[in-house]
Amino acid sequence: MKKIIVLVLSLVLVMSLTACQTKDVDKEVVQDVAGNVEQAANNEESNKAFKIGIVTPTLSTSEDEFRAGAEMVEKYPDMVKHITLPENFNAELETGISQILSLADDPDMKAIIVNSGQSGLLPAFEKIKEKRSDILTIATMMDEPELMAKYIDLNFSTDWERRGVTIPTKAKEMGAKTFIHYSFPTHLAKEAVAARKEAMEKTCKELGLEFVEIITPDPQTGDGPAAMQQFLREDIPRQIGKYGADTNIFGSNCPMYDVILDEALKLKFTVAEQCCPTPTQAYPTVMNLEIEAEDLGNYDKINAMITEKAAEAEMTGRLSGWAMPSQIYVPKFEIELAKYIIENDLELNKDILNKQFLDDFSEKAMGIRADFEPIDSNTDNYFMLILESIYY
Repeated sequence: MKKIIVLVLSLVLVMSLTACQTKDVDKEVVQDVAGNVEQAANNEESNKAFKIGIVTPTLSTSEDEFRAGAEMVEKYPDMVKHITLPENFNAELETGISQILSLADDPDMKAIIVNSGQSGLLPAFEKIKEKRSDILTIATMMDEPELMAKYIDLNFSTDWERRGVTIPTKAKEMGAKTFIHYSFPTHLAKEAVAARKEAMEKTCKELGLEFVEIITPDPQTGDGPAAMQQFLREDIPRQIGKYGADTNIFGSNCPMYDVILDEALKLKFTVAEQCCPTPTQAYPTVMNLEIEAEDLGNYDKINAMITEKAAEAEMTGRLSGWAMPSQIYVPKFEIELAKYIIENDLELNKDILNKQFLDDFSEKAMGIRADFEPIDSNTDNYFMLILESIYY
């Protein structure tokens, strides 16, 4: 670059000594060359290597988020730096905050992303903005959305409650006439679970689906999951005998699906989505899928295996879910989005902070489209998302 600048100065000096009749032409040439040099300098600066930090729980604490971070390091080894929060998060909260802040010590760090199912890390983002206001911050955490929107540039969360609308709607499209909801008291005491159930009941009424609520033995106060699963094993055939195979069954608890999906293959009822809609929940066990260790994150292959087994059971189109876990999708999406913003030197304005852009970008970057909605009408940097469905 120094050599280029010296050359330009030499050109300027030579041109200033030429005949006056070419003065205007020479002036234009000098300006053009100088402009090209300035543009080259700008391009060099914009193409300078940068880093994106991703912070997740450890493998043993949350396997999906950890794997997402590790896979992105493998994809962008010189760009992505992955660190993990302490195992004993609550007792070592300050350590976690310090670890996040340490990423900002790297002058090449241009974005810091925290993806964690815990709360309490907001002070790290406040300090990042004091220390490095140039760093783009993105998070998926459990802190108050209002505070996250205040201190973090971009926030994303899976919209678990909106699924109270989308799941019955999909069940209806898949041919269901009855919607059965299995849960238990301690689970229904959780605000998110109760709100989703209420949304399901309301949506079923609007769609003309019969909504049936059934309470199972409580695995948290009784004999654990075994009693709950045994109840499902006995009750599901009774309900299908009563309502017929044009019934969708939803369970609010993950261990329920070892029974629900197994019974679905026998009785041919619909399962529009599991409580945690991922191809790795119950499907591998129930369908006896032989998944090699190196294919654990190969969701295209796993989904193809499920589709084949569904066809063998004459269940094509009766089972559905999401093509990959949202806990893996979201961290990867956030890294791809940060990369796009930094490489294109974009401002966080209405061109980025809008549903249409995020929907389209998610499909382009991830191959799986997400459906984004702002958390409320007064917040433009916090979005809730659900993933498009895959039908087996």
